[in-house]
Order: sequence, then structure tokens, then C-alpha cells
Amino acid sequence: MATLDVYRQKRDFRTTAEPKGRKGRKGGHSFVIQKHDATRLHYDFRLEMDGVLKSWAVTRGPSLVPSEKRLAVHVEDHPLDYGDFEGTIPKGEYGGGTVIVWDRGTWTPLGDARKAYAKGHLEFELDGEKLHGRWHLVRMHGKPGEKRENWLLIKGDDEFAVPEDKDDLLEERPESVKTGRDIEDVAGEAPGWSSKTGRIRKSARRKAEPEKEKPEAEAPDPSAIKGARKAKLPDFVPPALATLAAAPPPGARWLHEIKFDGYRLQARIEAGRVKLLTRSGLDWTKKFGKAVVAALAELPAGTALIDGELVVETGSGASDFSALQADLSEGRDDRFVFYVFDLLHLDGYDLTRLPLEERKALLEKLVPGNGGILRYSHHFEESGALVLSHACRLSLEGVVSKLRDAPYRGGRSKSWIKSKCSARQEFVIGGFVPSSVSRQAIGSLLLGVYRDGKLMPVGRVGTGFGAAVATDLFRRLSRMRTDESPFGRKLTADEARQARYVRPELVAEVEFRAWTADGHLRHASFRGLREDKPAREVVAEMPKSKTAPAAEKPPRRTVRLTHPDRIYWPGEGVTKEGLADYYTEVWRYMAPHVVGRPLALLRAPSGIDGQTFFQKHAWKGINANIIQVQDPKEKDEEPYVAINDFDGLMGLVQSATLEIHPWGSTLADWERPDRIIMDLDPGEGVAWQAVIDAAEETRRRLEAAGLNAFVKTSGGKGLHVCAPLKPSARWPAVKAFCKGIADAMAKDSPESYVSTITKSKRRGKILIDYLRNQRGQTAVAPYSTRARSGAAVSMPLAWSELSPEIGPAYFTVENTPTRLHALKADPWADFKAAAEPLKAGKAKG
Repeated sequence: MATLDVYRQKRDFRTTAEPKGRKGRKGGHSFVIQKHDATRLHYDFRLEMDGVLKSWAVTRGPSLVPSEKRLAVHVEDHPLDYGDFEGTIPKGEYGGGTVIVWDRGTWTPLGDARKAYAKGHLEFELDGEKLHGRWHLVRMHGKPGEKRENWLLIKGDDEFAVPEDKDDLLEERPESVKTGRDIEDVAGEAPGWSSKTGRIRKSARRKAEPEKEKPEAEAPDPSAIKGARKAKLPDFVPPALATLAAAPPPGARWLHEIKFDGYRLQARIEAGRVKLLTRSGLDWTKKFGKAVVAALAELPAGTALIDGELVVETGSGASDFSALQADLSEGRDDRFVFYVFDLLHLDGYDLTRLPLEERKALLEKLVPGNGGILRYSHHFEESGALVLSHACRLSLEGVVSKLRDAPYRGGRSKSWIKSKCSARQEFVIGGFVPSSVSRQAIGSLLLGVYRDGKLMPVGRVGTGFGAAVATDLFRRLSRMRTDESPFGRKLTADEARQARYVRPELVAEVEFRAWTADGHLRHASFRGLREDKPAREVVAEMPKSKTAPAAEKPPRRTVRLTHPDRIYWPGEGVTKEGLADYYTEVWRYMAPHVVGRPLALLRAPSGIDGQTFFQKHAWKGINANIIQVQDPKEKDEEPYVAINDFDGLMGLVQSATLEIHPWGSTLADWERPDRIIMDLDPGEGVAWQAVIDAAEETRRRLEAAGLNAFVKTSGGKGLHVCAPLKPSARWPAVKAFCKGIADAMAKDSPESYVSTITKSKRRGKILIDYLRNQRGQTAVAPYSTRARSGAAVSMPLAWSELSPEIGPAYFTVENTPTRLHALKADPWADFKAAAEPLKAGKAKG
């Protein structure tokens, strides 16, 4: 029977308002693995069962090798909310040390979990961000008098298992799945949790670390402010809505805030009781769990009405509506953050007539700082165009500009202006097409907007929903089926193909690249359902602009995709169609780096969770648009593959190619490379800034040798520094030159760099991998996708863009088109023109 008695005995909750470890819901199946650097480094493996987290301390961490049995010491049950903890437990406390959330997800017991647990042999499947497949927990027979209960954690022999020499997950993926930080990044922070007293309050921090004191919330007094009117707390105030524009308004009267990608909510606080109201006034307090409500209840205010947005932030730090929707559907509330940006009422005073600046000043006192579940939304006073440009380069949603001296007015007005980085709005679902690859799932949705009281069709969306969402939508929409089309005109044969009509009641939020000439969406991607907006209010949003540039015409796709709704990245819902749309957007940037070169491909016919394999030679049934080329040195061997045009790239998509790795030389000259690629691969414990510093040093050494250097993210862990070459030197000379740079960096800074690939020497250091620069070796292409969770891509950057804001996997299939649309110039536009010959002699140290 699950109990938290031991947990309570080891902790004193008299000085904290944190929960005392009550049991949670009984039906959940979450799991979490926390990397815990205490007396010794270990991994706390926790499975949700009977409303608590059953917990084991795995001394050496999980292994992916089925024959490797890892000791797992059974420890006390933990409450569910402990699974989100990441921080430092003070020394001297129980479990003192640093903790990060190394992995999390869901587990599925194979058989009756309670009986198996009691028997001492749990068999289950994990679906996490790092661990997958079948696992076993087996209790060992204890020795007489032994107090601790020892178990073994064993990987099942399935497609996710690896041979012994490939078991490098703990080294390759040391980071937190919650924040992307390594344990060293967290270790230096002020302790945020005490296992004796729960959360360390600000008053406790003041004694130990006054210099790190965060500003405390205070109760601002509105009674002395001119314009504040004494008034009863209203039940609800219609929210201010922004008017869409093509660009932010100019002038000093405007403040600019980053546009959040979540649910707009009004927090109503009265004597410690909190309600969360949608923009239409619906009470959604119970929808978002207890943590947000508890944080609002702790604010030093008797009554208040606060305007804000509830979001989920991904590892990149950007809010993501799709992630919010996924968390809500899974019953997960540990990642919610409530950003507050306006204060309408405080302690008996109506503040709506005050200028925005004054309202925000009061709000900042009430909710100071940027940490925690409640966060104040800061604004920028720089030019709106500059703020929007920066937001778009980072693939954020956009900017909201507000008149600094304006009162708060409900409804849509021009005192709030929204400027978006990409086209995005709500659409009414008028029908669906069943999936071609999964039973009881949708393949695409038929969308419409209201015009003159009629629902007008605007096309389909067939990507952006993972398997669980596709199944849920199928179930919901099947209950809403109708024989008659809800659209205001007869659909064309193509529009109506395989369509099943539904009552037009559900609203979907969709991102798309542009409107076509006939009023349809181009390259649409589903972001989630908007249950906070009535369907009848959905109309087409088109900003008025006299100078709006015409969208560049994308290449026309002629290659037919079979099963376009096959999901390649389940976590992100990216389908084959979505991958084709992505490559259509990036083709003009990517083409110079993949056309006319031998290619190595990573193919995944069932997506990233299925079997993946590298392929460099042609195969039976190869798409006709992929050309076959013979290596001049291997005339008797199988031909290699290459592409000559956009149809060739679409042939790769049809062939389930999820990564494209070109040679560093072209088909025109196999023996003389036209580029150098230095792969900076950080080992465990290396901070991202150190990788940036390594890239800058590599750049300096290349430039000292007379070459021009360019940089891109790998889409994995590191950075690639590349230099274009005039194809004069042969492969052995180029390899020797690159080895000289790598060896010189390792010799000059042995504490930071290594040039040998031996993993045992790489902890805390960066491998300067020069081995890509030899005949037959490849590196991932600029703009290529990566076959890993997150759907990241390898992104070319300007050197000025290297910063902590942009990690190695920051740009993805979903957000890259937004970035490219915002760029005034391709950062690699001059790559070919910048080519220089490799001069004779060794690399300069």
C-alpha cells in the first residue's frame, strides 16, 4: 500500500506552506528520473503508482544493454509534485546535493502492476524523452538483517536496446529535459528546497545569501494614486484585445511586449479565493491544477484582478501552445507558468482609468522578479520594429505594442497592436479526413472562417498533431458527424475528397505560411484546440498594410507523397506532409549545400521511434527523382545517391529520409573538397558558452590560415564551424590541415579541448572532431532535420547570433520558417563566394 509516512518523518513542514506530501490521483502513469549529485552521483528512478512516486536510487544510472543489471535501492515513496523538483538541497540536509530532471514521460505496466510490485518483478514500457521500450525492476533476495531493499533495473531486449559498446546515453545526454541545463549549471544556484523545511522562503535566504536576495512581493497602496477609483471587485472585465497589424507602430508613446503563446486568463483574487477566467468569462480554475492558484493566493493582496497568459515553455525558453495543449490532455500541470501583464483592480480600487505605465508599475511590485510560477511580463522601450525583428529571428510568435498612457479598455481597439512573425489564427473545424495509416485517428482537418454569416472553406491542415491528439480528435469529431456540409458553398472535388463533415463547433489554432490567391492556407500546421473562443466569432485575420511585401513563390511540388499523414516525429506531430512543407520553405537556402553531391541518408520509415538506418548506396525501388552516381574509385561497387533539384529532395522525403549528410566534395570533383567542417562536440558537463567560445577560437584559427569561417548549429549537441574552399587541395591535405587545428587547440588548452574521439577523455571537454574532412565522410547538411525528439534542424547562423539564447537544438521544423521569413539576408548567402584555396603548410596554432 502506498504511503508517505516515511517521507513526512524525514521532513518538517511547520515553516512552509508547501503541500505536506498528500497522495495524488490514482490513475496516473507518469515516471521521472532525477539525476542527483549527493554524497555520490546517482539517478532517482520514480514510477507513479497509487497516487505516489514509487522510488529507487539507481547507483550507476539506467543502462540500455539488456545484459547489464543496475542496482536500484528502493527508497521511500515521494509525492507526485516532487517529480518536478530541480535545484540544490543544502548540505547537511537529507539528500543534500544538486538535482535535475534527467528524463520524464509515461510508463505502461505489462500486466497487473500492484501484483507485480508485491511479487517483486515489475515489467513495463517507458515512453520518455530519453528512455523508451521495455524494462524490468526485479527485487533481490536480501541478506539476513539487511535493512535496505535492493532491486535490479534491467533493459528489455527490444528495438531500443543497444550493444555494450554503444551504451553512451548517460554521457551523450547529461542535460535536464525540463530546462536543458547540466547538473553543474544548477549546482551554483542558491538552494531552493530543503528536505527538512520544504521550499526555502525568501526570509531564510536573506540570512544565508543577502547578495542573491530576489525582490519580494509587496502590497502596493492604490488609495494614494490619482485616478484610482474606490470600487467593488467586479466578477469579470471584458479583456482588452489587440488589433492585428503588419508591423509595430513607431514612436515613443508605445511599449512593446513579447507575445505569449498560451491561454489568455484573468485572475480574480478575493480574500484568498482565486478564479481563473477565460477571455469569454468561463471559469477554468480547475483546468490548470493547484499550483498556479496557490501562487496567486499567496500574493499580498486582499482583492485583485490581474490580466495575463498561462503558458508552457519548452527547453528553448519560448512559450509553446502545442506543448500547453499536450500537457492539458495528459493531465500534467508541472510546467505551467502564468505571465502577468496588467492590473485592473487592487484592494478595493478600480485601476482601469490609470495609464498603462502606472498599472504595470503597481503590478511589478505585486509580482516582482522572473522566477517561479508567476512572472511579471517586462516590456521594451526600443523601437517596435527592432523588438519584432529580434523576436522573429528567435522564432517567437510576435510582439504586442501598447500605448503607455492609455487606460484599460475591454474589446478590440487600436491602443493595443499585435504584430506577428508568422501567419497564425483560429479556424473552425468543418470536417475531417480519416488517417491513412492509423485506425480511429484523423489524417487532416477541413477548416473554415465565417464571412457574412457563412462558413467559408480555407483548406486543410494535415500536420502538427501527434498520435494521441489525432486519436482524441477522431473520437470527438466522430460524435459530431453530420451528413450535410457546414460550409457556405459547395466544395470542389478536391476539397471534398474523403471528407466527413461535422457540426462547426470546435475551433483550432493553426499556423500557416500565407494565404493563396484563391483564399486557402499554404503549409498549415495544427497547434491545438481553442476552447476559449466561440466558433461564430472566427473570421479571417488579415493585417492592413500598404507596403506588405509579396510572399515569395515556393517551388511547386510534383512528387506524390504516399501516406502524407504518417507521423515522423510523434512528440511534435510532424508528418511526412509537414516535412515536405518544411523543405519547401527552406529549399532556396538549402539547395547549394545538397545538390550535386554524394549523400548519406538516415531513413526512418516508421518515424524516429521506429527502426532507423543509414544508407549511402541506391536501393531497390528508389524514387525516380533520386539520381544514382558511380564513385570513380569504386566502379564495381553499388552506386551512391544524389539529388539535382527540388523534386529530388521531395523524393528523399517520400523515401522517409529524416537526415541528409552530404560529402564535402561535389560530383564534379570527388577528390578535391570545397568545404571544411569542424564539429565541436561537447562532452558531459560542458556549458554552452564554452562551445560558443570554442567556435570563436576555431574561427580565429581558420581566418589566420586565410580562410573564411561560417557557423551553424548541429541540431544535436554542438556547433559546426565551416570554411568554403576552392577545390584545389586533395582530401589527405585537407584532413592534415584540419587535424593540425584540432591538435593545436587541444595542446594549447588541454583543460578545454581534446582531438581524440575516445569518450573516456571527453568528460568536461569539447571534442574538436576533424574526421569529417576525409574522403567518404559526411556531416549533416545545413537546414537538414535530425531524427531525434524535438524535430530540431541544423541551422546556419550569423556569428553575431551566437548567444545563450540559441542552443544547438533551438531551431526546429516548426519554428525555422518563422526565422527565415524574418531574416533580411541569409547568413550563409556568401558561403560559395567566400571560398579560398587551402594554402600549403600546416595549420597555424
